[in-house]
Amino acid sequence: MEIKYTGRHFQVDDRVKTFADGKLSKMTRFLEEPIEIHLTLEVEKHRQVAELHATHRHGALQATEEAEQMLDAIQAVVDKVEKQARRSRKKHQQRRRRAQRVNHEDWPLEVVDSASVNAPEGPKIIKTGRLPIKPMTLDEAALGLASSKNDFFVFRDSVTDKVSVLYRRRDGHYGLIAPEF
Repeated sequence: MEIKYTGRHFQVDDRVKTFADGKLSKMTRFLEEPIEIHLTLEVEKHRQVAELHATHRHGALQATEEAEQMLDAIQAVVDKVEKQARRSRKKHQQRRRRAQRVNHEDWPLEVVDSASVNAPEGPKIIKTGRLPIKPMTLDEAALGLASSKNDFFVFRDSVTDKVSVLYRRRDGHYGLIAPEF
């Protein structure tokens, strides 16, 4: 963690740095390394202004607060950025959990040699691949099929939560294969 102090018409002394370091160290537990913090302290007539810019791995946070005393302004700006950091961390964690919760099953795709279908030893598999199965609506699957190089599209229907196959017919229309349970 790197902290830079800038004073505009204000002398940043050790007392202010110690106070700010203590407050900022509590806030940084919500941020991920590398963390850079820039604290600008400014005095304009009767206003004491503290401006805080914090950048970390997932983005940047900033806030400006003013108060009658500089330490109060520092406390207020750190509280505001800490609230932003908590919200940002929670949002990031929920995004990661949502991505893990989505069932990213892969179905094996096997292409069978047509000459080996009626052969006595059984069909020969000549190509194998894996397809991701993502939850989506039928319209999204149709868009996926339109942009796909395959003539079929496997997806999990977000309405019924069942695995379905959308395929391109020879007449140019689409067909849907959905399981009955």
